[in-house]
Amino acid sequence: MRHWSVLLALAGLALGTLVIGWFGAAQVFACVLSVGWSGIGLLLLWQLLLVLVLALAWRALLPGRRVKLGVLAWGRLVRDAGSNCLPFSTIGGFVLGARAITVQGVPWPLAAGSTIVDVTTEFLAQLAFTLIGLLILLARAPDSRLTLPLFGVLLLAGAAVAVFIWFQRGGVALLRALGERIAGERLTQARPQVEALQDALAALYGRSDRLALGAGLHLLGWLGTAIGSWLAYHLLGAPIDLPAALAIEALLHMALTAGFVMPGSLGVQEAAYAGLGAVFGLPADISLAVSLLRRARDASLGVPVLLLWQGLEMRRATRHAPADAAR
Repeated sequence: MRHWSVLLALAGLALGTLVIGWFGAAQVFACVLSVGWSGIGLLLLWQLLLVLVLALAWRALLPGRRVKLGVLAWGRLVRDAGSNCLPFSTIGGFVLGARAITVQGVPWPLAAGSTIVDVTTEFLAQLAFTLIGLLILLARAPDSRLTLPLFGVLLLAGAAVAVFIWFQRGGVALLRALGERIAGERLTQARPQVEALQDALAALYGRSDRLALGAGLHLLGWLGTAIGSWLAYHLLGAPIDLPAALAIEALLHMALTAGFVMPGSLGVQEAAYAGLGAVFGLPADISLAVSLLRRARDASLGVPVLLLWQGLEMRRATRHAPADAAR
């Protein structure tokens, strides 16, 4: 599986390089350098603000639990860093984020369950965000050939998330019973852990008000990403208004979701930015520069976060090693 991730990452890197080279690498990199450190700093500060909004959305799912906002913000940073900077799919980032809050004292069934539900509410908010983007595209470019296929993808995504929610709420029990018949004793031994996770999911899904609050905060976060995209375009001197930036960002993320198997969305992000920017009359080199600025922002946050996370894990392992050896 790891070999496939590396191969996909290399293929995505090749695609991204090809796209940038096709539209003029010199022009694209000149645009990126024109922003300067102050521009990159502004984008970083905006992203950190969005992380707090996303941590609040995660916290909204945890009634009665006094989990510190900083713990969830750290978990969210680790989750996004793992998804953006490591050579495996987005799912690996979810696992790292849950692990990051577990070692901070959150029980693992709650950490895993709340991560799953948080991802679900975020995706539901993304569907609403995408619908807004599609409506803007329909108003601005009614003859675009992208509109109908994107509506189809949106409907498929809605069906997929409905199945995913059903699986979390009831499908796990059915598959567990089937698995016990097939795998026998090995799966039966893991039954307490599975039941603990199922109980956590049931408790989280039992609060519709909390789910609605989490989804609403995630929608606010998605709108915030559109503002970040608008800032990046303006730092590059592109004449773009906020609705156009919102549509580009919404449809971009739908493309990234469809290409989730590609580690770090390598190549997919660049191609999507170039194509969607052209729909709204933006030069390809500007849109590709925005993509590179996004990657620079993600790396500037993600790499230090991963290094710090790895250091904390190593210190924790070293601390526990003498105790284990003494037993």
